[in-house]
Amino acid sequence: MVIKRYFAPNIRQAINQVRMEQGPDAVILSNRKVDGGVEIVAAVDYDETIFQQRFQEKTATSGEAVGSSSPQDTAISEKCRHRVLGRETSADSAGIVWSSDPTLRAMRSELQMLRGMLENQLSGLAWGELTRRRPVEAELIQRLMKLGLGAGSSRDIASATAAGGDADVERCWQQALRELSRRLPVADTLLEQGGVVALVGPTGVGKTTTVAKLAARYALRYGRRHVAMVTIDNYRVGAYEQLRTYGRILDIPVRIAEDHGELQAILDDFCDRSLVLIDTVGMSQHDHKLLQQCTILDDERHRMRKILLLAATSRLSGVDDVIEAFRIFEPAGCIVTKIDESTSLGAVLDGVRRHGLPLTHVCDGQRVPEDIHTARPQDLVARAVEIMARAGDKIEEELVPLHFHKEVVDACL
Repeated sequence: MVIKRYFAPNIRQAINQVRMEQGPDAVILSNRKVDGGVEIVAAVDYDETIFQQRFQEKTATSGEAVGSSSPQDTAISEKCRHRVLGRETSADSAGIVWSSDPTLRAMRSELQMLRGMLENQLSGLAWGELTRRRPVEAELIQRLMKLGLGAGSSRDIASATAAGGDADVERCWQQALRELSRRLPVADTLLEQGGVVALVGPTGVGKTTTVAKLAARYALRYGRRHVAMVTIDNYRVGAYEQLRTYGRILDIPVRIAEDHGELQAILDDFCDRSLVLIDTVGMSQHDHKLLQQCTILDDERHRMRKILLLAATSRLSGVDDVIEAFRIFEPAGCIVTKIDESTSLGAVLDGVRRHGLPLTHVCDGQRVPEDIHTARPQDLVARAVEIMARAGDKIEEELVPLHFHKEVVDACL
């Protein structure tokens, strides 16, 4: 097992370094932005049990801190190491490594409890001060968080909206919604651009159905002979058959590729098609085999674009998790699916806004091709308000102070 850290100016160059040194079977353990570019930690022949044993033996024999490294142990990020060795050591947000001594663990638990109590008190005081001094802004924050936005985004939009001093809450609320719409990034639709497009995303997000919807829309607009579908999903039982069924109904050719070479040959065969849609394997954002799929889709000759699919049913933390994990594909945009199943649309809107991931389409049902629409910020925000009204109060007002001014609380502590 070889574990190594790679630095590069961008994610593509970092992935190429991993691919050249460790091959397509390398496992991505972590990826993050750093000063000057990105950092990827990758492993070949990865075995978590062996990794745990190595560091346990190293700690027991040498007495070194878990966070240290030696020439024979390839560097690995602290974040990844603590994830793997979670049962032996752990680290708090200030980067302190705590041993497994029972006394120290009990002390840490008490300190965390005291910190939580103090955070709650400070948050409550900050919230009370805001509601007393700027009640309109406080009301806007509550509404935006009920919409599904995170505390930071809610505070930013509310502050920008209420800065004019307007005392009419409803008028300010409409201004806040317009401000949210203005901040949502959008891109040209895939039907206008054409080309080779691969849909990527986690399991169950609706990639196969979305491929069929896009293919059907394109065929209706430009004709069936201008579009083709490809799948590289040879893992999920019936995946190819599902797409081939759509192909028969739509009278659109469907091919399956087992590896990178087959995919390139198929794309060459479809060079006369103005739109080729690629369905990919659904993988968890925590799946270490994401790099393998990224390798299959590596394509400069056909100028392939990747589009990330995000489920509107995801929580805010889940949206961030997916976007960060699938960043290795360098997605050019995203499609939001399962809007019809969502009880809060604000989380996915907040996620794409903060990560600068342009929206191209939205899906709100299983019908092909009816339930896919061009992403328009005003329509999405209006839909988010509609979903919020239908779902009722999902965030109790007394919980809002717990999320408020966390940066101030952290600074005080």
